[in-house]
Amino acid sequence: MNLDKSTKRIAKRVKKGFQGYPQISIAYYGESADCATEVVVGYTAEEGVAVQEQKFFSKDDARKDETIQTTLLKVIERTEAKTVLEVNGVSIIK
Repeated sequence: MNLDKSTKRIAKRVKKGFQGYPQISIAYYGESADCATEVVVGYTAEEGVAVQEQKFFSKDDARKDETIQTTLLKVIERTEAKTVLEVNGVSIIK
């Protein structure tokens, strides 16, 4: 799947807001606000249950990495997530 399709489909799911559980959260991290080299995906099956996390790493900006974005979309689809949350921007890794 190409990068544009993946990012648009993820953004569409994010725009829907909270729709219930299961829930996926996506957060980007990097050494600067311009380049996200790490992505943390959190999965919450139901309210009150511990979040399961998976990390993805990239040498370049993960937000522009076709493989990572396609994988994120597949995670969302396979978990049948009703809610997809995305943290705005890139959090700085210290």
